Amino acid sequence: MRFERSRMLFGDDFAKIEDAKILILGVGGVGSYCLDCLYRTGVRDITIIDFDTYDESNQNRQMWSEHHCGESKVLSLKEHYPEIIAIEKKIDPAWIEAFDFEPYDLVLDAIDDTHAKLALAQKCYKKLISATGSAKRLDPTKIEVSTIWKTHGDRFASKLRYELKKRRFSKKYPVIFSSEPPHTKVKGSFMAVTAAFGLTMCSLAVKTLMKK
Repeated sequence: MRFERSRMLFGDDFAKIEDAKILILGVGGVGSYCLDCLYRTGVRDITIIDFDTYDESNQNRQMWSEHHCGESKVLSLKEHYPEIIAIEKKIDPAWIEAFDFEPYDLVLDAIDDTHAKLALAQKCYKKLISATGSAKRLDPTKIEVSTIWKTHGDRFASKLRYELKKRRFSKKYPVIFSSEPPHTKVKGSFMAVTAAFGLTMCSLAVKTLMKK
């Protein structure tokens, strides 16, 4: 009964979703909602990686943060999603270089570190779905999906493109971004947008799995 509505919608493709092996990097305002969506949809094998702890400022946008202030994000989320694998680790280029991404069907990038994002793109672009800047915006209807080379209106994505070109990287991979201009220079955030980024990432992941 738990996934009956998912089976009704996805039909025979539900087996591809149920049997997928997914890695989520970063479980903040974007990644935590992507996790919740995948978990409720029926993905059984999800690994999450993050090194951060919850603080009060996370409570305006991050799933379950109000219950776990001061605690590890990944270990707290495992209490709510007991079947997941939780790894408490800082995601940086050195870790990315050493980590084995081969077992995963998809790698979902919800981190905000430029150097780590660049390393991820270079190492596993074939199975990567990446989110760019979700902060400073108000309108979730401005969220779009394209390749990294066709994003627009997002300075973070523009910086990634510039750095990838410097590294002579020209491969395509899907990116979730907002074309809405930022409304502030400080790092304000609005759950209507950050959560919508995460749900869009989940939807894109599911549609990708169905095509396999």
